[in-house]
Formats: sequence, C-alpha cells, structure tokens
Amino acid sequence: MEGKHIIVLAGPTASGKTATAIKLAKAFDAEIISADSRQFYKELSIGTAAPTAEELAQVKHHFVHNLSIEDKYDVADYERDVLNFLKQYFKTKNVAIMTGGSGLFIDAVCNGLDSIPDISDEIRTKVARMLEEGGLEALQKEVEKVDNDYFQIVDKQNPRRLQRALEVYYQTNRPYSTFRQRNVAKRDFDIIKLAILWDRDKLIERINKRVDMMMRQGLLDEVKSVYPKRHLNSLNTVGYKELFDYLDGKCSLEQAVEQIKINTRQYAKRQMTWLRKNNDYQWFTIEEIDDIIRFCRDKACLVRTGC
Repeated sequence: MEGKHIIVLAGPTASGKTATAIKLAKAFDAEIISADSRQFYKELSIGTAAPTAEELAQVKHHFVHNLSIEDKYDVADYERDVLNFLKQYFKTKNVAIMTGGSGLFIDAVCNGLDSIPDISDEIRTKVARMLEEGGLEALQKEVEKVDNDYFQIVDKQNPRRLQRALEVYYQTNRPYSTFRQRNVAKRDFDIIKLAILWDRDKLIERINKRVDMMMRQGLLDEVKSVYPKRHLNSLNTVGYKELFDYLDGKCSLEQAVEQIKINTRQYAKRQMTWLRKNNDYQWFTIEEIDDIIRFCRDKACLVRTGC
C-alpha cells in the first residue's frame, strides 16, 4: 500500500472493533488511533472496555488513557491532536488504523469541522438554567424541537451534548446539525472506511454478556474510585451514572446493572443509525478478516495514481 492511508474501523459498541483493529494493524504494519472518547480517560478502563494490557502490548495504541477525567477536551481538540500526530507518524509509517465508536470524532479527522461561533455567556447561562430547572428531559424536548436531525443520533443521556446543540442554535439561529453538513476538508492522506456488521439479536446478547463480564472484572469498584468526582461531565456516561444511582441509594444493584444493559443497547442503536447514514462505509462481519484486508489493499490500489 503505497501512499498514506487511514483505515477507519467503526461499529457499534461490543462489536469486536479492538480485536479486529489489532489484526488489521498487524497486517499493515500499522499502529492504532483510538476514536473512542470514553477511552481517553486514564481513570476509566473497565466501564469503557478500553484495550487490555495484553492488547496494548500486541500493537501500539494512541489516544488511550491520555487524559484525566478532570481535563477539558472536545472534538476540536481531538481533530487538532490527531492531525498533528499523523504529521509525524506518516514520516515512518504508511498506514494508521483508527477505531472507536465516537462518530463525531471520526468525522472530525476525516472531514474536518465547521467553525462554530463563540457562545455568549448569556446563552450559556440560559441553557444551564434550563438543565437546572427542567433536568435532562427539558434539554431533550428542546433539542428535538429545534434540531430533530441531531436529536435522532445524539446521546440523549449526555447533557453536555444536548446543551452544546442548544447553545449553537440560540447563538446562530441555525440547527447544530447544519454545522456538521460541511464541505469535506482536504486531507493529505487517503481514507478507507469499514464497519462491522452484526445481527441485532446477537449484538444484544454480546452487550448483555459484556456488561456481566465488566461487573465480574470489578466495575463497581472502579465506579467507587471516581464517585467523589461524579459531577464531572466525563463521568456522565453509561456504566458509571447507573452505578452512581446505586451508590446514592436510588436503585438496587440488580436494577443498576439492568439499566446499564438497556442504555448500552440504546447507545449501540444510535451508533448504527449514524453509520447507516454514511454511505461510504463498507460492511463486513468480524469473521471476514481476510476479505477486509483484501478490500483495503484493492481500495488503496484504486486511489493510487497509475494503478
């Protein structure tokens, strides 16, 4: 594979992206860039299904456990950091594997981000007050009303994502989703996009089993270790907020675990919705690794001058 390429491997949570990415990385002498915004945080391992020590030892990973839960970090920071990393990386390597379930972060690297105006303090205060007075439901209803396209794919349990959409709308009088329908930024590398295909019922079974495994691995203890900082936005995520409710006495442990499974399945559904709207992804099952490798080689050949 001459030239410089990023192979993007996307898919819903629990679909086997990490293991497949490692196989691809070995096939193409590549390293892995995480595009999972939850795996950035060094305090979170079990609940984010971060690569294990064994997996990290097989292939070098980047943007895993590189931040603290107290760090402020957004998609624009990620785009900048990955592009800067690639400038150095491609001096010695020809292929990088990007994998993860955070579609917005993948889009930022592949396509760029539109410049969104600064938000006034008045509007930030207005949206923050909406959350304080009406809770998460108030944000959800308002985003659905002013930007239904974004509402269909956003993590509806993440108040910061909802707040951001409303801040942009109130500041610009334009739906946040329109800022994501931008002209594709020109990159000096080629991009090959793959997605992992699963039967819905089998994926649900995998999700449920993985949640049970996380609990056996010590997820509750991990949640207890960050409990004093549960107010941080980085911890307002599936697997942590449900167990915070248990620790706060709002539900039983069994109820919390079942809610993790439900919320994870809903998250996977949103990921699939996002992927299906992107027609440039080629779908494969995880068993088709030889076909995936062959497809990537053929795709690279087609984009190469004179091939």
